[in-house]
Order: sequence, then C-alpha cells, then structure tokens
Amino acid sequence: MSDRKIRIAVLHFSHETVSFLPNETTLDDFIYPGSPAKGEALLQFDPKNYMGGFVQVAREFSEVELVGIESPLWPKTYTGSGWITEEAYRTFTGKMIAGLKEEGPFNGVYLCLHGAMAVRGVPRPEADLARQVRDVVGRSAFIAATFDPHGNEDEAFLEHADMAFAVKYFPHYDAHLQGERAARMLVRAIRGDYKPAHRTIKVPVISPTVLQWTGARPWMDLVQRALIWEAREVDVYVNIFFGFPFADVPDVGMTVQVLTNDNPKLAEQVARDLAGTIWRLREALLQSTRLYSITEGVALAKQAVAAGNTPVVLADHSDRSGSATWLLREIIAQDLANTVIATITDARATASLKAAGAKAGDAFDMEIGGRADESAGDPVRIQGTVSAAGEGYGQFWVCVRFGRNNVLILSTYLVQVMEPFSLKALVPDIGAFDVMAIKSRVHFRRGFDDNGFAKTILLVEPDEPFLGTTRLDKLPYKNVDLAQFYPYGKPAFLEPSS
Repeated sequence: MSDRKIRIAVLHFSHETVSFLPNETTLDDFIYPGSPAKGEALLQFDPKNYMGGFVQVAREFSEVELVGIESPLWPKTYTGSGWITEEAYRTFTGKMIAGLKEEGPFNGVYLCLHGAMAVRGVPRPEADLARQVRDVVGRSAFIAATFDPHGNEDEAFLEHADMAFAVKYFPHYDAHLQGERAARMLVRAIRGDYKPAHRTIKVPVISPTVLQWTGARPWMDLVQRALIWEAREVDVYVNIFFGFPFADVPDVGMTVQVLTNDNPKLAEQVARDLAGTIWRLREALLQSTRLYSITEGVALAKQAVAAGNTPVVLADHSDRSGSATWLLREIIAQDLANTVIATITDARATASLKAAGAKAGDAFDMEIGGRADESAGDPVRIQGTVSAAGEGYGQFWVCVRFGRNNVLILSTYLVQVMEPFSLKALVPDIGAFDVMAIKSRVHFRRGFDDNGFAKTILLVEPDEPFLGTTRLDKLPYKNVDLAQFYPYGKPAFLEPSS
C-alpha cells in the first residue's frame, strides 16, 4: 500500500424538488440544529446510506484523509417543498467552494447528491456544482458522486466529474453499497488503477414515480439487466436514472450511464444495450402498477377487511405536500374503522397544539389539513381525544383517536411511512389495526410488502390530476416539452444496436 497521503473532500447537497408546489425551499429551510454540517459531523450524519458507505470504505485505506466541507443536509421540509431559491443555492455552494479553497489541495472529491434538485435560475444544479468544484481542485483531482435513481441527469454532470454511482432499487436498498463503490473507485482512480471512461444516453421516456417499483417486472428486468452487465464485465458500473417528472427541469426523463476502466467502446456497447432495453419495454413500464380512485380504494379496503385480508395498506401516492385530505375525507364518508391515518401534514395545527401544551387525554376538536394548495383539498374537522403528543425526528407530532377506533397522526412536515412498526412510539398497539392509510409512492413496500406484512395493498389517487398525478400532461410544465417523450408524443429515438 502506498504511503502517499490521499486527501478527499466530502460535500453534501441533496433535494428531490417538487417544483409544482407553491412553497419554495429557502435558505432558512436548510438551517436547523445539525445543518449545515462539517468535519466529523458531516461524515457521520447518515451512517446507513450513501455517506455511511463512502466513509466506511474510505477509512479502510490508512492513507486516506477525509475532510468534511461545510454542507447543508436535507431541508427540514424534506421533499414537501418546491423550487430551491437561488439565494439558498448560491449561499451554500459559495460556502462549499470557499471551504475547498481553504482546506485544499485535494486528490479527490466526493459529492453526496440526489439528482432531482431544482434551483431557480440554475437548470442543472448538480452539474453546476461539479463545474465549480472542478474549477477549484483542477483536472488532476478526481470527482465521484452518488445519486438517487430519480435523478434527472444527462451528460452534463460527467463533463465535469469523473464518476457517478446511482442506486438501482426502488425502494432504495442499495444506497450504502453505492457509497462504498464511490469510495473504492475514487481511491483506485487517485492511485492510477482506474481510468474512468463513460457514456450517457438519454431515452425519451417519462413516467410517474409510483410506477417505478423495482420489485416487479418490467422495472425489475431493467435492474437485472444492469446487474448482469456488471457481473459479466470487470470494472463496469451501470446507472439507470428513472427520472423525476415532478421537477420542471430540462433534463427529465430516463437516462442510462455506464462507467468503465479506460474502455469507451465497452461503455458505448453497454449503454446502447440498456437504452434499447428501456425503449423496447416502454409500454410495459408505464402499465406496471394498478391504481384506484380514492373512492374505489376505500371501498375495496372495506371488502378486504370483511374478508379477513388484513392488514390493508391504502397508499396515497399523489400527495406531494402531505396536507391532502381527500383520503381522510373518504375514510370518514365510508365509515372505515380500525384505521391509522399516517400522516396529515399541518404545521399550523401542530404549532398551535404544541403552544397549548397538548397531551394525551386532551379533548380534540379542530379542522386539520388542506389549505396548502388546490391539490390538498379543504380542511377536515376531527373530533376525538389526543392519545399522544411530542417532539421527534425534528418535528412535533400529535395522535388523535376518533370515530370507530381510528387514529389520525398529525405531522409538521410531509412524512412517508416506510415501516409499520416505526409508528409504535406514537401508536403502541399499531399491530392491532386493520388498515393503514399512508402517504407514500413506493418506499412503503420495504416494510409493508416485500416482507409479506400487508395482505392487501391499494394505491389510490384523487380523481383530479393534482401535483403527484400519473397524468403528467395535466401538469403546468414550462421547461419540459412532453411531446418529446413517450407516451405523450412520438419522440424520435433510433433504437441503438449493440
């Protein structure tokens, strides 16, 4: 092993921006206890995901020194917020670049990104950040990044960076693994053992995220095809970006990206193969998941309960603010019982309850939810009893029992419930409920579906084509021409040959 010190700068800037939401993601949203972070605090903030994988493997090399550059963590609004303001973006990238200059020089840089960040006035923020980093560290340093598969990426990022490693599964089971890969390959590149050659191909297919579950065909087939190429060829890494259509940015849609060790011909071959696979499967990709109206879904949930096919999951995939009341309203209208509704986002209600010192046993009578925008609907009046209230995970929570043994969980920000028993602190008897109504697209499958927990799963959406709709042609795009994408137009795409 070389005795030469390898210095690697570590930066983080991630957001999955729903640009159609009315609330912008501001500078203040990124500032809270723990964020921004630097030094060891940054390196240790997310041990089970990308950052944890990167740090774990990088520190297996005794000659590697990691330097955590001041970076914002996820905003406190998580994904329930719209365009990142240019002020927020410029402020934090400015701090990052200043930190790189102050702490340098570096042999390498790791960027922990998402890929679907949307910034006012910056069409491709991840690529722009890579460009700024490159300007500081020079051409002799190597830049590697990790991405979510919902990144909206094209060739722009790798014009400035050297390597990218994207999660393959949805739910995202392999984030730690991709962080490990980024660290290992970055060290190899710095040592001269890996000379990155890459190829990126955009495929003109756009799809709602709820359809992109990799636990079933044909999305599973795409993952398997990528894994086959990585297994059969040495030092090949394949990224398939599914895309994130709720960010109104010019690089939406599906993307194939292939990385090889100084073999551009092989990178071209693999990228063409995967792009052709996607194009041939395009119709099946968009017909892979059954969806119901909210009225249908609640009625089917009642039938499943009567037949003993419980637990039932009612997953409202379309609610992007977390404030939508359509499903709650229908649960009440159809008198569904023994149901947990997790969650309704209402910052005003939780602030009011916190200020009033809400506690278990208090009577509850409030209008909650709605208001955020048209897609959230109107508030719904709930009368019941507070069963739990308190701080946790950076927000204030309130549980209310009402109706025929129903529990409503109020949160300050959007929450995607991924595991049923993650709710035990708020609802100790969570396992006794017949129905769980949640706000999630696909991530819930890790704790409700992939392990066989739920007997019945029903994905629901309102009749209206609101923010998280599968009817993307109803969204007010300004930077995207849907006619250039399947299935909304007849895009020109010459299927590549291998």
